[in-house]
Formats: sequence, C-alpha cells, structure tokens
Amino acid sequence: MATPKILLYYVFTPIADPEAIKLWQLELCRRLGLRGRILVSKHGINGTVGGDVVPCKQYVRALKQYPAFKNVDMKWSEGTGVDADGYSLDFPRLSVKVRPEIVAFGTPDELVVDENGVVGGGEHLSPEQVHELVAEKPDTVFFDGRNAAEAAVGRFRGAVVPNTVTTHDFIREIESGAYDWMKDRPVVTYCTGGVRCEILSALMINRGFNEVYQIDGGIVRYGERFGNDGLWEGSLTVFDGREHLDLGPEAKVIGECTLCGAATSRLQNCAEDTCQQRLVVCEQCGQQDVYCEASAAAS
Repeated sequence: MATPKILLYYVFTPIADPEAIKLWQLELCRRLGLRGRILVSKHGINGTVGGDVVPCKQYVRALKQYPAFKNVDMKWSEGTGVDADGYSLDFPRLSVKVRPEIVAFGTPDELVVDENGVVGGGEHLSPEQVHELVAEKPDTVFFDGRNAAEAAVGRFRGAVVPNTVTTHDFIREIESGAYDWMKDRPVVTYCTGGVRCEILSALMINRGFNEVYQIDGGIVRYGERFGNDGLWEGSLTVFDGREHLDLGPEAKVIGECTLCGAATSRLQNCAEDTCQQRLVVCEQCGQQDVYCEASAAAS
C-alpha cells in the first residue's frame, strides 16, 4: 500500500556549479519518480518534493551523500496520495531551476553564505526557546516573513504582518520606516519552514534591527512541538496540492472570504494571469473567477 509523503528542506551553502546540481536533481527525482519544485543558486538549494515513502527515503539518503548537504534538516509531512504510477497527487510536475536566489528577495549580492549557512542572520530559537524569550521579554514582536495572504489564514497571536504580495516587497517594507519602532525590541521572524527568515533576519539586521531571531525549522517545527496549544492561531499555507495544513485538531479558522466574509482557510490565485496575488476565498465563492482590487480596477 502506498504511503504518500512530502519533503520540505533547504540548505544554505556555497554552490560552485548550480547547473550541475540542477542536472543531478532532475536525474535523481526522475529516477525515483518524485515530483515537486527545487530551486538552486550559488547560495544553496531549496526544495519540496513528494511521492511514496520508499523513494522519498532514497531521495534523502542520496541528498545527504553530497557533502555540502549532509546536515540537511528534512521536514516530513503526510501527502494526499499517489496515482497509479506512484506519482504524488500534490504536485502536477517536477520543476528544477537555477535562479539568482533560492528565495526571491531581490538581494542576491547582499546575501553572504558560507559552509555554516547565512552569515549575519538572526539567532535560531527552538520552539521552546521562543516561549522562554516571550516570558523573559514580554515586548517581543513576532514579524511574519510570508506574504500577507498567508498570514490572513494563520499567524502568531499579535504578529506584525507586513503589506506584502510577493517576497520582493519586503525590502520596501523594512526600509519604509514603518517598522522602525521595532528596531530596539526583540523581533522573532517566522515563515513556513524557515528558509525565508534565514535571509529576512539578515536583511533586517543589516538595516538596523538590533535583536532579531528566527524559529529553527519555521512554523512547521513549531507546530510539531506545540500544535494548536502554543502561540499560533489558524492554518498554515503550503505550496502544493494540500493548499493548507492545520497544526493540530480543531484549529481555529481566522481567515475571512474576500467576497462574502465567511470563515475559511482557503487561498486562491487572482484570476488575472499576470497577477501574483493570492486571495482568501471560500469554497463556494471560489467557483467563480476572483480578482484582486488592482486587477478588478484595471479591467
């Protein structure tokens, strides 16, 4: 019986030949029958792939045999299923690409990476250490490192949510002066699996934020430890066929449908082909094309 799994991981390390890593990953995933999305750059690798548990285990072993990736922190979760050929139902295809950045902040020349990871990033905190920090320093601020639509359906209680549609928007936001009040307070950045905050925390420190942390393993690791019993509320958006996950049973639904206001954790892409915005849309309203305000005004 098939046991569908999804793997989520990243490694920041200098890559001398990203094209060679790309070709290796294409061959490996095709041979194992895995689908998903993998990005490679001179800074490292960022991937999420899915398939049956056996080829997933084989993939992890092969990845760790490459010396630069031997300490990869692999996050496992349950997939929706696999088809008759063993391919993951959560990914329509396999995509492996070389990009200037494995997360597109638009700052490839500012990011510094060595064999230990990102240089100058925020201090890593375990989920337990996050709670200890909040208890010790009640003025701690949670800063959402994801796009605003993701935060609309799930976030840490009281978190600051920047006005972002894409990751490129973060530089504009943190340089706007709107968050200068946080510069002398403890700031915990957080994102899905941790990769965005590796970069975001470094960018914030470079711009004068004095005490910046990141959650080791992101929301995924926090959820594995505390589920719905900690500081998190709502659902976690994921970028595969599952759309979103609850960190535990009976998760609170905090998202509201853009059209009707109904409680929902569902996201849907703007119907304008050139728009990258995702919208909170319930199942019923999602039966029609839904446009963001800018796209609707332009039509």
